[in-house]
Amino acid sequence: MLYLNDTHIQTLGINWHELTDIIRDVMRTQDEGECVHPLKPYLRFKNPENRIIAMPAYVGGAHDLAGMKWIASFPNNHLHGLPRAHNTLILNDATTGEPLAFLNSGLLSGLRTAAVSGVMLDAYIEARQIERIKLGIIGWGPIGRLHLDMCAALLGERLESVTLYDLRGIELSTVKAELRNITVIADRWQTAYRESDVIATCTVSNKRYIDEAPKNGALLLGVSLRDYIADCMVDVQSIVVDDWKEVCRENTDVEQLHLKYGLQSTDVITLADVVCRDGLLNSEVQGTVFFNPMGLAIFDIGVAGYYWRKAQRLGIGVNLN
Repeated sequence: MLYLNDTHIQTLGINWHELTDIIRDVMRTQDEGECVHPLKPYLRFKNPENRIIAMPAYVGGAHDLAGMKWIASFPNNHLHGLPRAHNTLILNDATTGEPLAFLNSGLLSGLRTAAVSGVMLDAYIEARQIERIKLGIIGWGPIGRLHLDMCAALLGERLESVTLYDLRGIELSTVKAELRNITVIADRWQTAYRESDVIATCTVSNKRYIDEAPKNGALLLGVSLRDYIADCMVDVQSIVVDDWKEVCRENTDVEQLHLKYGLQSTDVITLADVVCRDGLLNSEVQGTVFFNPMGLAIFDIGVAGYYWRKAQRLGIGVNLN
């Protein structure tokens, strides 16, 4: 069994174009009925803010791997100098069940998260034929930083400006040197929210704070899932989810729209619709696009399989007997 950690993943490299291609391929595999991913359970104990989530899945097609992601999310870990999330993942041979790899990597989870956003970003740009993008990111933790890296790689010269906001403040020196000349550090979330074409909310907020309607036509990457007060989102017509049953629970923004305003599964577009049926090109999909990805284990298996195979080719990692 091969062991990989963050250092190994960094050595193997981050190619956002390849990662988003993996997400699209996994999405097509799922749409063809070749994936299995049961509803993930949340393990809570002691402090109810903390949770550990079990995410088993099988991905068929060219991937043909099974496995499980086991991710702990403890929001107050920063008080102890620890990352909020601890992510582990095991890969199994889909024919024999043999354990193939064990990955202990928070980076891996972040890469999957940002790559899923990248698929939505690509689809949005293609559908709207946008030449220049003003990007806003609210929350400057590991996920926010990976989203900036992803957007910069996929957009290239189309990235016109970046506005960042975090409650704890942001040092410009934490932004990659090549992006600093187009980056503004905002002192309030409203600045990033109002002036951006694409807004990624990557916070750990335990209280919804966005209380105004979004800019018309914007893409909202609702990565942290619990930022928007339902009243200000009720008029958004184009809501995209990765999986309705997964995302309409656990106090997400989608669940709040369901409970307060009757949003139903028939009212949303799925990521499969976007990837497999050009869902954002539909004439009925207009105005603001609100993307709510709960996070599917099939994507984690796909990304982990990509790094496992690459590590085998390059002889990177630790073999465990």
